[in-house]
Amino acid sequence: MSSTIQKLSPRLANQIAAGEVVERPASVIKEVVENALDAGATRIEIDIEQAGVKLMRIKDNGKGIIKDELDLAISRHATSKIANLDDLENVQSMGFRGEALASIASVSKLLLTSKPESQEDAWSVLAKGQDMDTQIQPAAHPDGTTLEVTDLFFNTPARRKFLKTEKTEFNHIDEVFKRLALSRFDVSFHLRHNQKTIYALNVAHNQLEQERRIAQLLSKDLLQNAVVIHADDQGIELKGWVGLPTFSKAHASMQYFFVNGRVVRDKVVSHAIKQAYRDVLYHGRHPCYVLYLTMNPNMVDVNVHPTKHEVRFREQRAVHGFLFHHLHKALASVRPNAQIESQVHYANQNTNPGQNPEHSPAHNNYALSTASLNQPENMREQTAMSLTNSGSGSGSSAGYGNQPLAKGEAQSQVHHYANLHPSEPMQMNETYNGTGTDSIVNQTGLPVVDENEGHPLGYALAQLKGIFILAENAKGLLIVDMHAAHERITYERMKTDYARSGIASQPVLVPQNINVSAHQADACEEFAQYFSQLGFDVRRTGQESVMVREIPVYLSQSEVEPLIQKVLMDLHQAGNSDLIEATRNEILSTMACHGSVRANRRLSIAEMNALLRDMEITERSGQCNHGRPTFAQLTMPELDKLFMRGR
Repeated sequence: MSSTIQKLSPRLANQIAAGEVVERPASVIKEVVENALDAGATRIEIDIEQAGVKLMRIKDNGKGIIKDELDLAISRHATSKIANLDDLENVQSMGFRGEALASIASVSKLLLTSKPESQEDAWSVLAKGQDMDTQIQPAAHPDGTTLEVTDLFFNTPARRKFLKTEKTEFNHIDEVFKRLALSRFDVSFHLRHNQKTIYALNVAHNQLEQERRIAQLLSKDLLQNAVVIHADDQGIELKGWVGLPTFSKAHASMQYFFVNGRVVRDKVVSHAIKQAYRDVLYHGRHPCYVLYLTMNPNMVDVNVHPTKHEVRFREQRAVHGFLFHHLHKALASVRPNAQIESQVHYANQNTNPGQNPEHSPAHNNYALSTASLNQPENMREQTAMSLTNSGSGSGSSAGYGNQPLAKGEAQSQVHHYANLHPSEPMQMNETYNGTGTDSIVNQTGLPVVDENEGHPLGYALAQLKGIFILAENAKGLLIVDMHAAHERITYERMKTDYARSGIASQPVLVPQNINVSAHQADACEEFAQYFSQLGFDVRRTGQESVMVREIPVYLSQSEVEPLIQKVLMDLHQAGNSDLIEATRNEILSTMACHGSVRANRRLSIAEMNALLRDMEITERSGQCNHGRPTFAQLTMPELDKLFMRGR
């Protein structure tokens, strides 16, 4: 270590900066493509060899760089995107630091060729790492820019040896490419690896073409299991695709969130999305989504991380509230009718690619597609659980014990539940007389389902093994998990009833003093009214301490200190806390599970129809409280295919 202070050489300074910007070949692709997007490119072609270690060539049709600025373009802190502090606080470009090209040139052999439309000839500049010496010479090139990077890290072998296998490095490039291609549907992207075309994505002009791009890059299953969302409120716009709770992953591998076209990771965003999925997602699973948030650039700070992967919102609570409200509303809007109709939309889309997306169900706000029939095995659990005692199936929270139901008691329970929402009467002794005025009933005594009928879940046909309800609707055969469906209905009613009656509190035997941080104590004072509404009496007693006098009745068995500390931390970070509500809902969910109709209980046709009718009007009825699907639809074409009809 030197004992005297000295100024770093340009070469060493650039190589240190390269350590922040150029981590691997994928980092080069990201920085250069972002520059191309800022240059107004509508077509970007990427050629790589040996996962970019040997060669990376990025070609665009942007506005280009004039001859006199080519040498300056690969200098440190040289940019055309900001000029003063005001520009920095209102960044509307992808890149702005002016370090990318200089950092790349310092650890590779770089050839930059460009031709603006206003310039007759193209020119190129060559830089070879060590001394950053440059050579400018004429070249043949159309309007736009091509950046060719060869022998990455040739002059820094210590960093090159940390590169992984070709497959691993290409996977990183593939992920970066997906993010960039998803960020700009108005740009065509092409990727070739070792002379082989990997992606050829044309400009996506409308929603249908955008969905095709998503299907190519991610999975067509996502679109078949997603809610389309579009919300605009007070200058903030959110649009995109939100995966149904039943379509989830073991890892957070299909989560793409863009802020003003930039893919980001943010704690406020993650918290809001997690909260929106709180009681509909299977335990340990991660939701899938492709979401785009657009807002005034001066409301978000993108200058908080060298790679610009993280942002900071100036109004975090407003953004959190906006995201949670609209995502929660979108997921709550999951109704069987929209699911079934959207399945037909996507089936038609495969056979009629020219369909106008403006007329498709998925074009509407919160429209959604059907749940996949092929769920992972761990998404199913046995419904033959121990039978429990219950006052009624209507959602009452009283009288839940551990004694088995007596013979006929389940029927009595669901009969009472059915009377609350009676189904349409069925005349079992009638047949269709051709006049169109009487009930349409077939010879079995079951109603004939009409294409224009008002019940998307149709009418019950039978019960299978005391677990599933088989129903006929306009699209074909419907299979309903009766316990999962009744559990969701009961749970939603219990939450509504609880909200109406308020949260009862009880004093603790001895007021408990809790040590917290100064920020947490500040949050306690700021959100005192919020605590009171939740059934708490928590007051600040010092700079870093609070005292708990009352707690909600349903948390009487909980450990108070970690609960209060976690709630205060949530309030400090996000402006609200879902811990109390999550705890309450977990208890209500358990009660609803034990209060719902159990497996191996025979239901009458009327009782099964009553359950179907309530599913049609209940929020989140597409999945139970644990995130498992409540029903599956088999359409007539699928049934025909199953039995090889028409072949």
